[in-house]
Amino acid sequence: MADDESRTILLEKNEDCPGCIIDRTKQDQRGVPYFHLSFIWLVSLCTALPISSLFPYLYFMIRDFHIAKQEEDIGFYAGFVASSFMIGRALTSIFWGKLADRYGRKPIILIGTFSVIIFNTLFGLSTSFWLAISVRFFLGCFNCLLGVIRAYASEVVSEEYNALSLSVVRLLSTFYFIPSLLLMFTSSRGEIVPLQFFQVSTSRGIGLILGPAIGGYLAQPAEKYPSIFSQSSVFGRFPYFLPSFVISVYATGVLIACWWLPETLHTRCRIAQGRLNPTELNDDESRGGGLDDQKIISKPSLLRNRQLMAIIIVYCVFSLQEIAYSEIFSLWAVSDRSYGGLSFSSQDVGEVLAISGLGLLVFQLLVYPPLEKTLGLLVIIRLSAVLLIPLLSCYPYIALLTGATLHLVINCASILKNALSISLVTGLFIMLNKAVPQNQRGAANGISMTAMSVFKSFGPAGGGVLFSWAQKRQDATFLPGDEMVFLVLNLVQLVGLILTFIPYIS
Repeated sequence: MADDESRTILLEKNEDCPGCIIDRTKQDQRGVPYFHLSFIWLVSLCTALPISSLFPYLYFMIRDFHIAKQEEDIGFYAGFVASSFMIGRALTSIFWGKLADRYGRKPIILIGTFSVIIFNTLFGLSTSFWLAISVRFFLGCFNCLLGVIRAYASEVVSEEYNALSLSVVRLLSTFYFIPSLLLMFTSSRGEIVPLQFFQVSTSRGIGLILGPAIGGYLAQPAEKYPSIFSQSSVFGRFPYFLPSFVISVYATGVLIACWWLPETLHTRCRIAQGRLNPTELNDDESRGGGLDDQKIISKPSLLRNRQLMAIIIVYCVFSLQEIAYSEIFSLWAVSDRSYGGLSFSSQDVGEVLAISGLGLLVFQLLVYPPLEKTLGLLVIIRLSAVLLIPLLSCYPYIALLTGATLHLVINCASILKNALSISLVTGLFIMLNKAVPQNQRGAANGISMTAMSVFKSFGPAGGGVLFSWAQKRQDATFLPGDEMVFLVLNLVQLVGLILTFIPYIS
């Protein structure tokens, strides 16, 4: 077959080619590339903050739009606002990736960063539900940073530090930070697993701390800090503008810094016609292939890799459950006790999410590596899925607690929930990357991210609709109110658990 044939691709070196300049820099590189890693850190955090900062105050924002005819309907509308971002990202991620392959990484990164400044600011100034949902949708459409910065991270540093650069992306795209000394850890089979695989979960650390803290503490500032912000000020008239404004100011600084961002794409080299594109060539060079003529073997179709497809399916199911939980938890925590909620403020929700993020960071640093070495990836995935079911079943009864006991229990439950969820995602991410050769990991992660974005676009909307419906059946005989909500979350969890027994996944 044609796909099995090998072919020779010639690359002619060009002194003015940005990719060639980067290659020479990598060859001369000594020590940890802090300069390049700083750009990756800044951009990755920029794309993550607008996502996680929303949940603590979304319920109150929808309430103030007065679109919900009754309080039970707030969750319904909140779900669509949260989903609109993921829908936009799912529709345009492939488009931006192709543009990045053709015109370079830097211009696409600049466009994505600029879009955060514009659309995130407009979201904070939104005065209606339809304006908010439209702005979030366009923010998702133009938020092309995550996929592009992953490609950039693999190209801008030498092979020795690829794991570290990609770990920074993983770590911050979901908001996590981990010291560079944990560059790799040993798997249960005695193999060295790059931190980039480990970081699928660690990405949640700093984002789960910074994002909810910004949203929880800075939303409605005129009510929380009347001595600083008056009701007549712009932050009093637009109570959800301050967290968006702070993130936009950060994005402005990132945009300015990115003017010095070095391009990595080979744009001025002669490449022979064939099915190999410049991105694939860059990938080979970043692994040490250099600029010499090479014989490159066609890559097998990833869609025919049964193990990869099985892992992606399981990955998507657990991702759907996870983002639906994130949406439901914030709505449930701030809803009134008469509806089975906790009557928390946005600040209370931000505190719980930030504390759980800090606990997750500790778990990823100290607990997960030895646990993985002892039990193995698949056992951890299945065990975490099993333990999450009774944990989520306890949530409706946590609402019966009050005072310090309530805060202690909900923080402990949230930490445990995030630790178990991250164990799932980390294990699946490692297995996903092990299911393909190194030169196909970029494409494999691209497929998984697109599929996951599609599933995540349904999660918040579905969770909001489910939550709104459940609040209207507080007096039902069978599973009243929030008991039904957490039962449905458990059913999705159970489906994911069953799918881990697909023969191909192991």
